[in-house]
Amino acid sequence: MAAVLIKHLGQHVNEEVQIQGWLFNKRSSGKIRFIIIRDGSGQVQGTLVREETDPKLFDMAASVTQESSVRVTGMVREEPRAPSGYELTVTGLEIISGSEDYPITLKEHGVDFLADRRHLWIRGPRQASILRIRSEIEQAIRDFFYERDFILADSPIITALAAEGTTNLFEIDYHGEKAYLAQTGQLYSEATAMALGRVYNFGPVFRAEKSKTRRHLLEFWMAEAEMAYCDHEDNLKLQEELIYYIIQRVLQRKSLELKTLKRDLSKLESVSLPFPRISYTEAVRILQDNGEDFNWGEDFGAPQETMLSDRYASPLFVHRFPTQIKAFYMKPDPEDPKVVLGADLLAPEGYGEIIGGGQRIDDLELLRHRIKEHSLPEEEFQWYLDLRRYGSVPHAGFGLGIERAVAWICGIEHIREAVPFPRMLYRIRP
Repeated sequence: MAAVLIKHLGQHVNEEVQIQGWLFNKRSSGKIRFIIIRDGSGQVQGTLVREETDPKLFDMAASVTQESSVRVTGMVREEPRAPSGYELTVTGLEIISGSEDYPITLKEHGVDFLADRRHLWIRGPRQASILRIRSEIEQAIRDFFYERDFILADSPIITALAAEGTTNLFEIDYHGEKAYLAQTGQLYSEATAMALGRVYNFGPVFRAEKSKTRRHLLEFWMAEAEMAYCDHEDNLKLQEELIYYIIQRVLQRKSLELKTLKRDLSKLESVSLPFPRISYTEAVRILQDNGEDFNWGEDFGAPQETMLSDRYASPLFVHRFPTQIKAFYMKPDPEDPKVVLGADLLAPEGYGEIIGGGQRIDDLELLRHRIKEHSLPEEEFQWYLDLRRYGSVPHAGFGLGIERAVAWICGIEHIREAVPFPRMLYRIRP
């Protein structure tokens, strides 16, 4: 008998099936025993009634321990009270490998205890639900770009460029030469966009930040898009379409996981297009009117982002930040060079910035000036300047932080749960 996934049990009602997985939990009411099996795709409860079950099988169901690997056969039946809508009447049980003294029991455990056992913690229904939603989000991103004729063009993880200064970069020895773990793949995506038109890269990036907030990781994943012949307005429109696409996809395909997380679905269902927009200058005025000691030219922190985004049900674009606090490649607004044609997208409910992006400088001399202004080594950027020497065009792009998007959509408190194995300040294991 071929095994089926728990997520597909609805296709086999009133049929006998085999499931390969692990014992999550068990309980007994005397004459009836219940075993809960997980297989990575979901969970299902199996029942064994004493009068209707072989005594050896009934006793085996009592002796099997938490997280033992098992093969279970049984008849699939509809059960409206079950989370998935289905249960299993067990007809067979094979213990593949036992599990003794499993450290993560069904009681409450401290954060450090669980973090030290992250390799086991991810087996729990909450963590597994988050990771399945993350997988759906990543697939939705790939589908979104593919449907719009973007080409996946990966960027290097090791680079000689310190694109935004060396302060927050991990430095490595590259056969005697100084190199860095990439902080962004954007500069390389600008090059591939000039070859392929519309591109995106999808991979890990690294920030050596001395930060322990619930929003920060030292290693995280980014989906970064770059488009030739694209301006600031085109860029914003694509970003909001992407986020809306992701939300609808998760609501449609991962409702059971959202239910497991006790996510307030109304918060996600209330997101609508177009997203609200305010300028940085308007944002400063709002903050000051609400008693914040905040001056024009400063960058937002978490409290300011939350105060602004709490005013809206949908994510909020804050655009035209001061040129002095943005990266050297951001294009100044021709109508006001003190600000750039860029924007941050702030998620609702206090989750902060999930996208940063903008139009890039396409003028060779202005870009060269900005590189000098930021005290960056021009010789390292000659290839990047070539993009303005040989057929420069207006172009724009953005980067979506996967973990922050996952945290918001799942409604989880800390970003460490949004990735299988988080890398944080003072934590590199497991």
